[in-house]
Amino acid sequence: MKHLTKRPYDSRRRLWLTACVWLLFLAPFFFLTYGQVNQFTAQRDNVDVVVFSWEQHIPFWPWMIIPYWSIDLLYGISLFICTSRREQWMHGWRLVTASLIASLGFLLFPLKFSFSRPTTEGIFGWLFYQLELFDLPYNQAPSLHIALLWLLWLRYSEHLHGYWRGLLHVWSSLIALSVLTTWQHHFIDVITGFAVGVLTSYLLPILHRWHWQPSQDRYARKLVVYYAVGSLLFTLMAFGSGGILWMLLWPAISLLIISLGYAGLGSSVFQKQSDGRMSLSARWLMAPYHLGAWLSYRWFRRKCAPYNQIVEGIILGSLPCQAIITSANVTSVFDMTAEWHQCSYRYAGYNHIYPQNYVCQPQIDLLPLSPEALKTAVDTLDNLHSKGRVFIHCTLGLSRSAMVVAAWLLKRHPEYDIVTVIDILRQARPHITFRQAHLDALVQWTEECYRHRKT
Repeated sequence: MKHLTKRPYDSRRRLWLTACVWLLFLAPFFFLTYGQVNQFTAQRDNVDVVVFSWEQHIPFWPWMIIPYWSIDLLYGISLFICTSRREQWMHGWRLVTASLIASLGFLLFPLKFSFSRPTTEGIFGWLFYQLELFDLPYNQAPSLHIALLWLLWLRYSEHLHGYWRGLLHVWSSLIALSVLTTWQHHFIDVITGFAVGVLTSYLLPILHRWHWQPSQDRYARKLVVYYAVGSLLFTLMAFGSGGILWMLLWPAISLLIISLGYAGLGSSVFQKQSDGRMSLSARWLMAPYHLGAWLSYRWFRRKCAPYNQIVEGIILGSLPCQAIITSANVTSVFDMTAEWHQCSYRYAGYNHIYPQNYVCQPQIDLLPLSPEALKTAVDTLDNLHSKGRVFIHCTLGLSRSAMVVAAWLLKRHPEYDIVTVIDILRQARPHITFRQAHLDALVQWTEECYRHRKT
């Protein structure tokens, strides 16, 4: 994971002072939102119950109230472990946003807990009594407890390592389980709470920044419509069918995100960093799209070779596997995909060159690179080529990465024109696919190279 860059105003003293200010705001904010909505819902007549029959068999474990309460301590400390102002502020706004989304859910879809909790004595009974003083069983779905647990786990897992990180995973699992075994929430609350947490962390990224640059490519606008229509169809099926088919909102959100990517957010929707890693939130949200992309990859991969050498030292191919990396005998890997997490390549067998000679420049599929992105990619390929054999790839090695190789050839060989370069590429890799927009971008690149040589 890319570490947050520290700046002068990120001193420990200043961060701790800011953490105190955040806590002074968050404490009353929580009671004014969660508490007041809870009181309001308790007075409503149309409060439903959503519970699965198998939940009747969930045991009541009084001692689990300790992990349940412990999230309050983790909540407060989380603001003090942040090591940069951006991390601290984004984490604070994540906590605020999750509370607001959950409170809105409580108002729009009020639910209540339906089991009668047994009487508990001793210290556990006292803890339950303290909880009941402000927490009525009406703020159910989405579970704010689970949403906050996800956000807190993300922060602590970033800063803990070794045994401490293992302990974090175990204790977080106990907290997640406690919402069921203390009879505070039903299962539907857990699922929706997790969804709120993931969506919140995705919308408010810490390592990643959003970029909006509308594409002038007509094909991009077509893709916006295609994915938006797909998202709408899944949404209508979810609302029309209900029940377990509410899960169709997951692919609906995934396709909507892709639509926004082609509308102007570009590759930033995948939140893939230069080290090749996507944010965990993006991987969860985009999982339905990734399933479709993987099936598409498996289908179209049958029609083309896994890789081809274009010229000496430049190997162009699809997502690499062990046999490819071994047989190609490469020194560096240049990854042009935006939609695949770097760890997806771990099976590929090039851990021996990762990360020193692994470079990633995420580009959204099916669209030509912008002039700035193309220049950066060509410079990177030139630098890697000077060190040895380079394996450059996108998903299939037919468009994004092929365009970079074409531009690199045009720069290295002024005597070549675009037709010559495309012939070279297609002789080596026959299924190379360039639309007119790709060719126009290469013409612009050729003109830029010519002006640069003239000066």
